[in-house]
Amino acid sequence: MSDDQLIFRPDDVDLSRSPLRRGIAEPTYALGAFNPGMTRLPNGNLLLMVRIAEALSQPVEGEHVRAIRWDQGRYVLDRYRVDQVDMADPRQFALRGAAHRMLALTSLSWLLPVEISPDGETVLAVHYDKAIEPAATWQDYGVEDPRISRIGDRWYMTTCSVSAERHSTTLHISENGMDYTLVGIILDHQNKDMLFFEGLVRGRFMALTRPLGEVYFAYPEASPYVGGPSINFATSPDGLHWKPLEAPGIRARKASTSAMKVGGGTPPILTKDGWLTLYHGVERRDAVGIYRSFWALFDAEDPTRILRLEDDHPVLEADPELTAPIAHQIYLPTPVVFSTGIVDMGDHYLVASGEADLACRMTRLPKDRFR
Repeated sequence: MSDDQLIFRPDDVDLSRSPLRRGIAEPTYALGAFNPGMTRLPNGNLLLMVRIAEALSQPVEGEHVRAIRWDQGRYVLDRYRVDQVDMADPRQFALRGAAHRMLALTSLSWLLPVEISPDGETVLAVHYDKAIEPAATWQDYGVEDPRISRIGDRWYMTTCSVSAERHSTTLHISENGMDYTLVGIILDHQNKDMLFFEGLVRGRFMALTRPLGEVYFAYPEASPYVGGPSINFATSPDGLHWKPLEAPGIRARKASTSAMKVGGGTPPILTKDGWLTLYHGVERRDAVGIYRSFWALFDAEDPTRILRLEDDHPVLEADPELTAPIAHQIYLPTPVVFSTGIVDMGDHYLVASGEADLACRMTRLPKDRFR
């Protein structure tokens, strides 16, 4: 049994079965198959809901760079003059001269359900017929970064939907863990990395959120925190209508390697010690930064009470040995691991992550690591 492996890679994706074939005749490739939501299915198998970032093999044509966009059930190409964009970040390009920071993506993301064995070792089936793709104008640049939480007899999957209209959190619900129905937008513009707690708290839904914005305010000089994106708490009576809570959540500390920003990772699960979650912290480096996974423990009855916050030593870092066989496909300039799912395996936890924004990583972590 492997303690750390890549279980699904870009070359494992059959793009002849991609939804983008409805309209895109130009050659494409899987830029990444990564950041998988994870859950246990009723049959005992595990499900990885894998984000597939599909990109044009030749995005630049003449004097233009092209971006893929969903348009009323089909896919089309938009053209931008190369001399009017900044392509420093391999994941996106910025339009020069816009009144606001304006981006277009070098790929469009859709979600692919991958069923794996109960031990997390073997791919059993890839369900192209159940793929999740854009379905509305507020998703026309893609559906990204799923997180799955089983609460009672239902599975709740949050995703980030990207469009020119808004950059929102959307919800899908399943009665069997495999077939998901889009409910709609539940958090508005630029509120990413929303994670449902895997269980109700005092009869209510609880979630971690991570709002983004153009402006942040400075903490006092003596404060241990640095201004910027933070992980906050929210509560809901039904999983659809959410109220932010006033208590501060996880904030980046000046003295930590996460001083650039923090964001949600794995949906919190209830342990004997409280609610356990892994989250990502980012160290400033080049255009993207170095992403690592850290962990936090919240009180079982009042999760706004943070019992433990481990941001000194990461529980997971990018591992170049894992990606060595596919190193020729790496496009990010810095190491990235982005944890997105966790399952209790009895004597250990199985953690699903995106490795290098490229592939799906499965890591076994002993439970005493979180004490």
